[in-house]
Amino acid sequence: MYVSSLPVYDLCSLSEFRHNDILISRFAPYLKNHHKLRLPHRHTFYHLVLFTEGSGNHTVDFQQFPVKPFQIYFMIPGQVHSWDFIGEADGYILNFTSSLFQSFLLRPDYLDEFSFFRGNTKDSVIQLSTSLQSKVCGIFEELLAIKLNSAQLNIDKFRVLMLELFILIEETNSERDQSYGTSYNITVLKNFQKLIEKHYTELRLPKEYAELLYITPNHLNALCSEMLGTSAGELIRNRITLEAKRLLVNLDLQISEIAFQLNFKDNSYFSKFFKKQEGCTPDEFRKKVFNVNKYETIGNQ
Repeated sequence: MYVSSLPVYDLCSLSEFRHNDILISRFAPYLKNHHKLRLPHRHTFYHLVLFTEGSGNHTVDFQQFPVKPFQIYFMIPGQVHSWDFIGEADGYILNFTSSLFQSFLLRPDYLDEFSFFRGNTKDSVIQLSTSLQSKVCGIFEELLAIKLNSAQLNIDKFRVLMLELFILIEETNSERDQSYGTSYNITVLKNFQKLIEKHYTELRLPKEYAELLYITPNHLNALCSEMLGTSAGELIRNRITLEAKRLLVNLDLQISEIAFQLNFKDNSYFSKFFKKQEGCTPDEFRKKVFNVNKYETIGNQ
């Protein structure tokens, strides 16, 4: 049997130690219980994994990373990922829905302030320093020890520990960011990336974003070149291409429908854009991602 598109999992379809909007587990038993998750799939929830042992590769939004002990990665809903381990892997896994903090914090977009929850794979795969490893593992052990039941204090304690974990990791990212430039330049660049995330289907030119940032297009391009080694226009095109890839793995969508969703004037223009970015047509990309023999295995399980 050949599946029509990548599977999408929500939190209630997974088991283990969970309560409503949360799932916490050691990684090895989680993987054993959900072996299909090794293959490409998507989630409707936030997802993070800390590896404490293992090797191989994991792929996030079509970018491959080597699995390393004390590497932590974060994913937001909708991203595509898979695992290809060599031997045994272990660590911790934490899944939670977007509603977990909405009733707890006055700012519903609070998680967006963390660099690793913005959907940028470069910022969401982090190798923990030696000084952080025991602290982060300690927090995960505390999370595992909490009994997730109807007691509101337990759920709130779980939330507080999660926020402690996020802030601890973000401080590490912030220290790394300081080496890239002044705080003003970092703020402008982050605001540019937020604007791309919000407007990439409608605003395609750097000058349109520069106007929203109250800077000149030349200034914006110089910042991107200096701090990221790429142009402002390429950042915009990369985000459009990523969304195209995510949509292409849904075989229920025609390529013409994807072109329309991404605001291309016609299918031909979209195909030319995609081939220039990826070196293959949208249809060729689909064939490369959907290896029929691999997905026949899914249908027969």
